[in-house]
Amino acid sequence: MKKNTVYDCVILSLNKVQNRAGNITIVEGRENVPFDVKRIYYLYDIPGGEDRGGHAHKALHQLVIAASGSFDVLLNDGMNKKVVTLNRPDYGLYIVPGIWRELMEFSSGAICLVLASEVYDEEDYIREYELFKSYKFQ
Repeated sequence: MKKNTVYDCVILSLNKVQNRAGNITIVEGRENVPFDVKRIYYLYDIPGGEDRGGHAHKALHQLVIAASGSFDVLLNDGMNKKVVTLNRPDYGLYIVPGIWRELMEFSSGAICLVLASEVYDEEDYIREYELFKSYKFQ
């Protein structure tokens, strides 16, 4: 198994069509997203000062988008950390499996849109950081 690092997590530019009546961004699995999208969810009404995430996935790929507002994503592979600020709805952060992630510093009214490669599976989650480190360095 490849040991993914924070450097495998990249910003993807999404197709943006501009119009005087407003913009539209098109997201298509296997076209501008490197996986088939099997689940979509979004986080909103996050109180100021609250963090989300705080877990890793064993197999799940995700594309995280700031559909509105802004927030930071802390990525951690057990050795390296990287903070990515998301603040444009036509850019998404591709997060590979085996990366601990925390979402924080949400602006007022922020909406975090997440496209996932699999349906929800609790067995895929690693929710304790010490277990994550054991998993990464076994």
